[in-house]
Amino acid sequence: MTDSSTTPAALPDRGFAPTQRAGALVEALPYIQRFRGAVVVVKYGGNAMIDPSLATTFAEDIVLLRSVGLKPVVVHGGGPQIGELLGRLGKTSEFIDGLRVTDEETLDVVRMVLVGKVGREIVGAINIHGALAVGLSGEDGGLITAAPRAEALGFVGDVVSVQPGIIERLLAEDLIPVVSTIGSDGKGQAYNINADTVAGALAGALGAEKIIYLTDVPGLLTDVDDPTSIIARAEVADLEALITDGTITGGMIPKIRACIEAVRAGARSAHMLDGRIPHVLLLELFTDAGIGTMVTGPSNGGAIDDD
Repeated sequence: MTDSSTTPAALPDRGFAPTQRAGALVEALPYIQRFRGAVVVVKYGGNAMIDPSLATTFAEDIVLLRSVGLKPVVVHGGGPQIGELLGRLGKTSEFIDGLRVTDEETLDVVRMVLVGKVGREIVGAINIHGALAVGLSGEDGGLITAAPRAEALGFVGDVVSVQPGIIERLLAEDLIPVVSTIGSDGKGQAYNINADTVAGALAGALGAEKIIYLTDVPGLLTDVDDPTSIIARAEVADLEALITDGTITGGMIPKIRACIEAVRAGARSAHMLDGRIPHVLLLELFTDAGIGTMVTGPSNGGAIDDD
């Protein structure tokens, strides 16, 4: 006798016909084969981090990437969470050029939030699906050596060097590193480092196939008020020209600079995606259309990739 729970009629209706579901799997197959064994660095932040439903789908996507043979590395920020705790402590945040001025007390809060709270939450969300993720910071294993950016910013740092050995060992064990963006200098002084900067430097040091920045915009827009003005694909030189001639302005500049620097550091391509879209990682990596903006260097700019 047939178990009715396994018949097609008993399957939940998710709005897709079986042929559509099968078609999606077939479409994904060549991309899964192409990227098997590739390192993919994902910078996680923005609304994708603070919306519980998006946080759940993000964790599912990361586990799926690992399950089909990719090697994901998560780098996370935590600006809103840091600001919230500082406010609860009665401490006002001051920013210079978008960077949080970080005195000794603020640095303690930053480390507490990034390493002890946000990082642990991401690890926990991933590990619901198995013992897969390991949390660490740039201070661990000499991963990130930092230096102060400017005296006025206090303990805000720039990346001096990356020693990716600890990440490579975790990847070799089929684990998922989740990196908090704290680095330290040769004397053990810790520094708060911009997450976009850390992600780019780490992707370069690992020779990542891709670095993916999850943002709160659809991609690179030539007109920030017009979602249809998105640039789907560009080379580094093209973007430099668009910055110089004023086409790219305002808040788009630091996002594009992060992509440019990641490619120059050694990542094969950089992607700016809208993290507010559920499963946006899968849409970019495993579908023919792709989504968002892809940035490449001149050596691979003409190659047919995943966009």
